[in-house]
Order: sequence, then structure tokens, then C-alpha cells
Amino acid sequence: MSKKTLVGISYVSAWIIIWGTIGSLIDFYFLQNTYLPGSLGQFLTFIITAIISLIVAIYIFPIINKKFVS
Repeated sequence: MSKKTLVGISYVSAWIIIWGTIGSLIDFYFLQNTYLPGSLGQFLTFIITAIISLIVAIYIFPIINKKFVS
């Protein structure tokens, strides 16, 4: 496995953990105060968090890739 592949897999894995953690923290607040488990609000919380996380991850990837692969 090349260094480029290892950096790519590690990067995606880290962003999945970041997305899940941030989404869960936001979801925890809303489950206490706003919506019920399994509702549309819970679904939208994770979808919106995923979209924002994806945009940030795509924007930051060239910087990380250049730093660790080059």
C-alpha cells in the first residue's frame, strides 16, 4: 500500500469520525429539546452535518495531501 493510499484512507476515516461525533453532539441537544428519535428532524440533522462535513473535507484535502504525500 502506497503512502498516498494510506493518507487517503486515513483522511476519509478521520472525517467519518468527525462527522459522526459532531452530528451526534448536535443530535443529543435536539433529542432533549426539539424532536423524537427516528423523526425527520433527526434524519435532517445528520444529512446537513454530513453535507457540511463533506464540503469542509473536500476543501481541506489538498492541504493535507500536499503536506503528507509530497
